[in-house]
Amino acid sequence: MSAPRLMTAMITPYYDNLEVNFDKAAQIAEHLCNNGTEGIVVSGTTGESPVLTPGEKLLLFSAVKDQVDKRIPVWAGTGSNDTRQSIELSGGAEKLGADGIMLVTPYYNKPSQEGLYQHFKQIAESVTIPVMLYNVPSRTSANLLPATVARLAEIDNIVAIKEASGNMDQVSELKNLIADKIMIYSGDDSMTLPMMALGARGVISIASHIIGTEIKNMIEAFAAGDAKTALDLHLKLFPIFRGLFVTTNPVPLKEALNFLGMEVGNFRPPLCSANESEKAFIKELLINNNLLK
Repeated sequence: MSAPRLMTAMITPYYDNLEVNFDKAAQIAEHLCNNGTEGIVVSGTTGESPVLTPGEKLLLFSAVKDQVDKRIPVWAGTGSNDTRQSIELSGGAEKLGADGIMLVTPYYNKPSQEGLYQHFKQIAESVTIPVMLYNVPSRTSANLLPATVARLAEIDNIVAIKEASGNMDQVSELKNLIADKIMIYSGDDSMTLPMMALGARGVISIASHIIGTEIKNMIEAFAAGDAKTALDLHLKLFPIFRGLFVTTNPVPLKEALNFLGMEVGNFRPPLCSANESEKAFIKELLINNNLLK
């Protein structure tokens, strides 16, 4: 089986009391599976990982894995800013049958490049399943530089990086250094097509919750050499890609899913609901793009 091009960073649904709704998580996984998604990442930052307990994360992995039942791979977001805790959670995810783990760059600590290398190396060597690095400097204040990624690419089970620096020069430098040793995925929907032009495999998407089939069509068109169709689809979908960031992710996405009747619940503090003007914008975005009547 070839590596997926469209993976989804799945949201975490809650009941009204903000307890995790595992049944709804299974329903969302099924929806994604049937709408273009070729792999799911559970308990990433889109899944509000900082406010989930390790036990809740493991139960989420199980609920989603059981639902999709080997139809598509399920990756576990097990990264944190504590190397020992990440090792423990990664081991738990491997025991539950996760197809891989995604490790976000440690936030707040601001480790050096050597510190980042040692962090990812120790976690990767603690498991046997594939590892995806995740670089998102805007949310972690730590930028995993291409030279460090190139060192990490020599570790056998580090197979991919989700790159969300938004810096195309950095992506070009990364591709130059790693060639095809590991796969590059865009960490931003709006950067998918530009990054694929620079050699990226695909995207770890959030917009695929609502326009998964369309994103898959864009990716497949480009991969087949039809750049014009891919560009036309990118430009058509671009307002949605950007509109879902009208406030902090995943707030707009979950508000959109609630407008669409999926009842995914609210947010655990410190995140909170969108304000009235943001909700109006999100609703209009859905209406203007024929997603909501």
